[in-house]
Amino acid sequence: MGKKMKLVAAMAAMVLTTGAVFGCSSSEASRDADKEVKQEANQETDKKEETPKKEEEKPAEKQTLTVWSHLMTPEVEAISELANKWGAENNVDVKVLEDQSDMQGFLQAANSKSGPDIMFGLAHDNLGTFQKAGLLAEVPAGKFDNSVYASQAIVDAVTINGTQYAVPLAQESIALFYNKDLCAEAPQTWDELVEIARDKGFMFNVNDFYLSYGIVASNGGYVFKNNDGTLDPTDIGLGNEGAIKSYQFLQDLIQKEKFMPADINDDIAKGEFLSGNTAFYISGPWNVASAKDAGLNFGIAPLPKMGENPTPSFLGVQTAFVSAKSEKQDLAWDLVKYLSENSGETLYDVGNRIPVLTAVLNNDKVGADVYTQGFAAQAKNAVPMPNIPEVAAMWAPAADNIKLLTAGQIDAETCGKTIAEQIAVGIAQQK
Repeated sequence: MGKKMKLVAAMAAMVLTTGAVFGCSSSEASRDADKEVKQEANQETDKKEETPKKEEEKPAEKQTLTVWSHLMTPEVEAISELANKWGAENNVDVKVLEDQSDMQGFLQAANSKSGPDIMFGLAHDNLGTFQKAGLLAEVPAGKFDNSVYASQAIVDAVTINGTQYAVPLAQESIALFYNKDLCAEAPQTWDELVEIARDKGFMFNVNDFYLSYGIVASNGGYVFKNNDGTLDPTDIGLGNEGAIKSYQFLQDLIQKEKFMPADINDDIAKGEFLSGNTAFYISGPWNVASAKDAGLNFGIAPLPKMGENPTPSFLGVQTAFVSAKSEKQDLAWDLVKYLSENSGETLYDVGNRIPVLTAVLNNDKVGADVYTQGFAAQAKNAVPMPNIPEVAAMWAPAADNIKLLTAGQIDAETCGKTIAEQIAVGIAQQK
């Protein structure tokens, strides 16, 4: 082979050798890279397998609340709408049911599993019976602001022995209806009313102790002594000197002044006023519509003073409370809070009930209602009907003896003493 051919052969051999070396190195690098990628992939897979999978979050289970109400049907329907609005916002199924059972029926139901979580719209004077039966949950401390109510008496109505057991919803009191065509301005005192009534007329169901109690109390009478928020059923003030003075006044309205017959009832008194035959009549908000329908030019004013003393009629308060048997008391109080803060104007619109919240009582709509404002003015002088169980012993003795009084069959002192004694006997029989 020539020198030139040897050089070409050597160069070819070098190229082949170099290609072999480079080819080998590229293949190994590729395999190494693939190996590393696979290792990294395996490591990532291992990490994923090591990380526990998160469980899918389930939606919160919908809770339920049952509300029973003693309010009228249109009111129950309106409250149901409010309650359902709150329920939708808080994932709670709220059932508002109209309850027409008597107190005994409610006591039995509340002690069973079928009882309600909340009672809405019950008169406050029933609270004592339920509290004694262990059915009232205490109002949680700090949950409600009692400064928002129109009077301290409203709070006192839902408080028993210093503990608050219910929340006020609405209030009611009687007041003086007066015919403006017969008497342009409401009389300020009972003496003034009597003087005008001798010519213009005055009738009310004086034999109904609920209506006549204010006069009895205006001279210092009382049902049970109130000791800083605790009623003492052993201290009955319906036979004291002030009460006896008031019984004499009641008797004189019939026996001396002849304003009304001894067998007066509300139908007679109401009919005479609506017919325009009498200037004055005593009743509650439930008769405003009738006076309007009769086309009367009338006003509502606080009861006249007895001398310098306001006439403190009975105050009634519609309440809401949570059953002590409820297993969802915290949730129930949340709903009660919402309803109590948002139902005032609803109950005014639908049920003609007087608001307890100062803000609602003074708003543009309610503030402009002269009839409601007349009752509200009297309510400021009112005292809550006793809310302890012993109050049940009051009604029959008071009614029976006042009828004897107005008929002239017993005198004022005998009336007072007998009422107090019979109430004491009735309380003793409760035990």
